[in-house]
Amino acid sequence: MTAILTITLNPTVDLSTSAEGIVPERKLRCTRPLTDPGGGGLNVSRAITALGGNSTAFVALGGPTGDKVMRLLAEAGIGVYPFPAPGETRMSLTATDTATGEQYRFVMPGPDWGERDVSKALTRIARAAPEGGIVVLSGSQPPGVPVDFPARLAAKIARTKARLFLDTSGKALHNLLKAKSPPADLLRMDELEAEGLAARPLPTRADSADFAQDLVRRGLAHAVIVARGSEGNVLATREGRWFAKAAKVQVVSKVGAGDSFVAAFTLALARDKPLPEALRHGAAGASAAVTSPATDLCSARDVKRLLSQCPVSEI
Repeated sequence: MTAILTITLNPTVDLSTSAEGIVPERKLRCTRPLTDPGGGGLNVSRAITALGGNSTAFVALGGPTGDKVMRLLAEAGIGVYPFPAPGETRMSLTATDTATGEQYRFVMPGPDWGERDVSKALTRIARAAPEGGIVVLSGSQPPGVPVDFPARLAAKIARTKARLFLDTSGKALHNLLKAKSPPADLLRMDELEAEGLAARPLPTRADSADFAQDLVRRGLAHAVIVARGSEGNVLATREGRWFAKAAKVQVVSKVGAGDSFVAAFTLALARDKPLPEALRHGAAGASAAVTSPATDLCSARDVKRLLSQCPVSEI
């Protein structure tokens, strides 16, 4: 299997709990919290492990909370390439109101980075990139990391023999439009991010495919994925456009759906599946994730069960 390295600059200890009736100015009696290592790249590594694969997590860690993340990753059997963060690793909280089913997510910013930290991280990542392998950058950037970090990473990885998958958003995603960096092998975004980048609505899957293929032709990536929520996922390259339908499932929690998609998609490619088949695995991974509570991700059993409900068609 092709080696996989995930990158998490802004990890967190995810606490998830629940209470009946979340209202202001009251003491809320919560259930005992569940604790998981979190952050986009770490979630991808956790889901890859759950699906029977292996990856190494490049993760910036600092302070006692960072030590806790290390312990949690070791307990999960995930290999770690630690990088010293410039401050204490953050914590985040997900609280579910059991009376309504609504979820409240409190996400902290993480420590402040300087340019020296950024440069060191880029050098270390390039050194850790597996030859002939896949490097996945996913999740938020901590304060101080510039918006051109994904573009700079693409330039670094282009000098290695690894493939780069980017799952980014916000200003960092918009920066890729004007950056003169080498194309990533894969760029993924959700429907709202795609519409923001396109500066227009994308009401149909054909619209998403047109936009994704335009980004490929403009040199942002060799393949672009647009996630269209409960409808499914669009993938475009220069040569083709495909749509993978999302399975019809009861949604328990949307937390981790995107990371589960990336994990299942990446693992399928690492196992030499063709792009359309990897897209189907990704759709099944996301569909499986939304059936699990709080910060739980997809499971191998659920992905296998839902694969048949995620057919792929050409657009």
